[in-house]
Amino acid sequence: MNENTNTRSYRYYDLIMALFVTVLLISNLLSSAKIIDLKMSLGPIALAFDAGTLVFPISYIFGDVLTEVYGYKRSRRVIWAGFGANVLLGLFVWIAAALPGEAEWQGYAGQGAYDAILGGISGLIVASLAAYFLGAFSNSYVLAKIKVWTGGRWLWMRTIGSTLVGEGVDTIVFTVIATLLGVFPPEIFVSLVVTNYILKVGLEALMTPLTYRIVNLLKLLEREDYYDRATDFNPFKLSV
Repeated sequence: MNENTNTRSYRYYDLIMALFVTVLLISNLLSSAKIIDLKMSLGPIALAFDAGTLVFPISYIFGDVLTEVYGYKRSRRVIWAGFGANVLLGLFVWIAAALPGEAEWQGYAGQGAYDAILGGISGLIVASLAAYFLGAFSNSYVLAKIKVWTGGRWLWMRTIGSTLVGEGVDTIVFTVIATLLGVFPPEIFVSLVVTNYILKVGLEALMTPLTYRIVNLLKLLEREDYYDRATDFNPFKLSV
């Protein structure tokens, strides 16, 4: 469908937005909480990754679904909703850390435990916001353009192709900034970049059949299959 669908309302758009934002928040909490070591290696590179990688690729699947079905401009609004939610997460984790802890809590947990697990989340949020902004918009832009170029054929090409670009940008930016801010030790920088990228792209590729099912079902239920033929791809606009 074309640009004259901008004023339409949709049955499932808000639900996908909520799921998308939820996945982003969970991934940031997990990234701060734990680094996982698979006890395997790719040549000299140990396969270690932050725990947020377990769920973060799901956000790219939602991003693909949003752009494929509803178009770049509606996907852009969801990306900004996720951005705002991440800012609030970082703010309130910081506020909670600054407030004094109750005496009994200090005994069985304590400020040290809080700081060790969540103390780095402010730096993590900074890294996540920069990486998320650049990666999510790259993913959505590439998918929208490939869809127009291919006339809507080969969905697998644009979901995987956009993920290769978006996740590449996201992984490098996120790991560089988080390492510079002291969230991750520099000794595992290469391992984090390589492992995160392989896992993110690999999971998205494995879930391609599910993405097909969700996309086709939503197109049928929403009676929408948006093509961004005359779209303004400015990421700073919120209008649809």
